[in-house]
Amino acid sequence: MKIALGSDKSGFTAKEAVKAWLTQEGYEFEDLGTLDPEQPQPYYQVAAKAAPLVADGTFDRAVLICGTGAGMCIVSNKFKGVHAVVCESPYTAKMARAINNAKVLCMGGWVVGPELAVDMTKTFLNTEWCQDLEDWRAANMHKFAAQLDAIEDRNYGK
Repeated sequence: MKIALGSDKSGFTAKEAVKAWLTQEGYEFEDLGTLDPEQPQPYYQVAAKAAPLVADGTFDRAVLICGTGAGMCIVSNKFKGVHAVVCESPYTAKMARAINNAKVLCMGGWVVGPELAVDMTKTFLNTEWCQDLEDWRAANMHKFAAQLDAIEDRNYGK
């Protein structure tokens, strides 16, 4: 699994903790910035770099961290097929993957500390779509995925 990682200045400390964990666990990833908190990139530039690379399959998933996570999420969701979510707990990160098949985890550096950011990333990366769901719910998620694709095609074009 190849991961895109990024933050603005507000998410830098949490991103560095996630980066250390990804390195320790042997994940293939690329840090798309901010690389130096003294020369920060705004959230909208970082998300606009990462999201299209998830959309085109260069990266399987992304972890993006700004002040609240909302900015990264808004920008990321402008790209077809990305499905970014803001999470504030390992449980929401798990459900975002299992139910929503989210590919981009967005977090807030002002909201979660570095340790929680690592826990959420671990959960997000280790959860598959429909994992641990009842059969009826998984079937509904697959139906919904087709409907979501149709909605995206109408709104973004094919």
